[in-house]
Amino acid sequence: MIKISVMYPHQPGARFDHDYYRDRHMPLVKARMGDACLFYTVDKGLAGGAPGETPTYVAMCHIYTETVEAFQAAFGPHAGEILGDIPNYTDLKPVLQFSEVVVGRS
Repeated sequence: MIKISVMYPHQPGARFDHDYYRDRHMPLVKARMGDACLFYTVDKGLAGGAPGETPTYVAMCHIYTETVEAFQAAFGPHAGEILGDIPNYTDLKPVLQFSEVVVGRS
């Protein structure tokens, strides 16, 4: 299984609409990807490692697919629409990482 993490670094003064991201953007991603998106999760950053420290990321999502190729085939045709929606919820530039899930639930 592959996990695609989309992370939005915390930056003072940056805009991020968590409600829009959760209620509109991520359902759009799922709808466009169809069954290739097995499931996704959304995280809202609360704090860093030390008391009073800001979170490293203000928000993240994790999209789970069977393979990198499955993600690319499902996301690619809709990339313009999905990426074009980003300004509706943030002015941050996301950081992406593709990972192989080596342990699920243990």
